[in-house]
Amino acid sequence: MPDDSELIARAQAWLAEDPDPDTREELAKLIDGGDTEELAARFGGTLQFGTAGLRGELGAGPMRMNRSVVIRAAAGLAAYLKSTNQTDGPVVIGYDARYKSEDFARDTAAVMTGAGLDAAVLPRPLPTPVLAFAIRHLGAVAGVEVTASHNPPRDNGYKVYLGDGSQIVPPADAEIAAQIDAVASLHDVPRPETGWQTLADDVLNAYLARTDAVLAPGSPRTARTVYTAMHGVGKETLLAAFERAGFPAPALVAEQAEPDPDFPTVAFPNPEEPGAMDLSFAKAREVDPDLIIANDPDADRCAAAVKDTTDGRTDWRMLRGDEVGALLAAHLVRRGAHGTFAESIVSSSLLGRIAEKAGLPYEETLTGFKWIARVDGLRYGYEEALGYCVDPEGVRDKDGITAALLLTELASELKEQSRTLLDLLDDLAVEHGLHATDQLSVRVEDLSLIADAMRRLREQPPTALAGLAVTKAEDLTQGTEKLPPTDGLRYTLDGARVIVRPSGTEPKLKCYLEVVVPVSAKADLPAARARAADLLAAIKRDLSVAAGI
Repeated sequence: MPDDSELIARAQAWLAEDPDPDTREELAKLIDGGDTEELAARFGGTLQFGTAGLRGELGAGPMRMNRSVVIRAAAGLAAYLKSTNQTDGPVVIGYDARYKSEDFARDTAAVMTGAGLDAAVLPRPLPTPVLAFAIRHLGAVAGVEVTASHNPPRDNGYKVYLGDGSQIVPPADAEIAAQIDAVASLHDVPRPETGWQTLADDVLNAYLARTDAVLAPGSPRTARTVYTAMHGVGKETLLAAFERAGFPAPALVAEQAEPDPDFPTVAFPNPEEPGAMDLSFAKAREVDPDLIIANDPDADRCAAAVKDTTDGRTDWRMLRGDEVGALLAAHLVRRGAHGTFAESIVSSSLLGRIAEKAGLPYEETLTGFKWIARVDGLRYGYEEALGYCVDPEGVRDKDGITAALLLTELASELKEQSRTLLDLLDDLAVEHGLHATDQLSVRVEDLSLIADAMRRLREQPPTALAGLAVTKAEDLTQGTEKLPPTDGLRYTLDGARVIVRPSGTEPKLKCYLEVVVPVSAKADLPAARARAADLLAAIKRDLSVAAGI
């Protein structure tokens, strides 16, 4: 850590270059007040550009998201594209409705133009999948989406795609990072005030036309939905897609329908977080739909909730990401889908069982759609964190709009048979065994706590969890026969599986749990679910002790 005089010097040098009056004022106050503790938090290093691009808290300094950091990132991306001769198309840029997103998009366009590249900016805040679609639709050499997805309001991010429409993976991330590090001064980065193209709605209209390919011609379109955009940018695009498809107009959660960078009704704008869906449940109790659909703020994720009866009480509950993943897979299989089904290692093994039974290729990848999207012959891919790729020819990334369409089509078909999504989940459990998943997720302020937990598990790996023997322990930093190295641990148990890894986008340690309980008949399901719940709770308890969390 630099000493106080060096911190002040670094901050003053940064201040001299900062093009944003907001962060200049913020930084000047820290310098004038001699707040070396806060300066150390901002100038003790730099945000690392990796396979998730950049993501962090807004504010002044190299450890925060701000215009200076974005300009350097854009300059590094431009230099990488030129050095690799990827210049025969535009760089297309999208953005969400968070604080500074439009500024970061405009800065990126200016840097690309100043570097001699063509730049095209989407017309307004739109879902991330529209940007992913636009890359291939426009023949772009790269794409940038300014978004922090479902992170807290104080964050923003910078997601980079190359011309194949997929997010960057090694070695491109390291090569771009090296070009970013080579930017000596912002004064060396030309940023003209004009010269890039602001796109009309043609790209959005083309994306919406493509959503028609997700649904089967003539399929039922009768399911009624409640929809929340979670204060994000999904509403207009989803409503347009549902109208094109002929579904009933969703009943909106009005308090969360419009973009709001403060996300005032939720602690975290993520449908998975406790309380985030409370307003949706209240709306559903009022209008009694067949299904609740939620997008995260940039609408690349899709969550769903259904009416469930437990212990004689009927209410709404969230489906787990793995449950939705299995439902969509089963629906596509029934429709005669061909091609590879893929998922990340943290997702339920049920997808592999479904693919095997259908005679379809199956592949497991590292965590993240940057890996799933690159699977050869991909037909369907999903990840347990509510991400689904149901139309890889259109969008080679997770897409919360098309996933919502496909799930609502499935709900409509089941409704015509007087059945529900829960009935289909029961069928899958009887056919393949009950695959129950859960997650132990720990958010930290001090990132060293995550490193300590990972070290503890490596040095003293558990030999049993919930009374189940650990039959195989893998340190994924060594890679496997089919997977490149990643920071993670995988434990195989008798009838269960555990994966532990640091989050790539949030300050969290995430532990993914799965148990598989055989089921011979539908009447066995209550006992199987009780057994699975007991095992998952015990695994959570034992793993928490082993990791020291």
